[in-house]
Amino acid sequence: MMTTLFLEDFTPGQRFVGRTRIRMDEHSVKAFASEFDPQPFHLDAGAASSSIFRGLAASGWHTAAITMRLLVDSELRPAGGIVGAGFDELRWPRPVRPGDELRVQSEVLEVRPSRSRPQQGLIKVRTDTLNQHGEIVQTSVGNLVVPCRSAPPPPTA
Repeated sequence: MMTTLFLEDFTPGQRFVGRTRIRMDEHSVKAFASEFDPQPFHLDAGAASSSIFRGLAASGWHTAAITMRLLVDSELRPAGGIVGAGFDELRWPRPVRPGDELRVQSEVLEVRPSRSRPQQGLIKVRTDTLNQHGEIVQTSVGNLVVPCRSAPPPPTA
């Protein structure tokens, strides 16, 4: 069982790895794209071969969704869950292909208590999603809301 971490437990430079890997298959690439990003290079191998990707590629949004799942299964366990307050950066430096096996690794970049909400703070985390060759297919820098250990319970209505 992995430990749940409060704001006071995080320090810049801490690293967390994912224990789970997800293999992308052609069916899931096309199914996601048909519903959420119906562009030819995500749906049809023939059309994709003459695109900028030179072959069928998963939607970046599909990669982002898979990354979220991998993060939930990773060692990164903030108290209250992985609650995002927004991204400073989101990039897809190389395409994800059917057959790729994805995993994540994260590093805490910054820890800061909230001035307006003393019961919580933010951690800035860079998360890299890598394929089976160790190549980065997505990188993001996000801000996560994390409660303080000493926080009073939230008021009840």
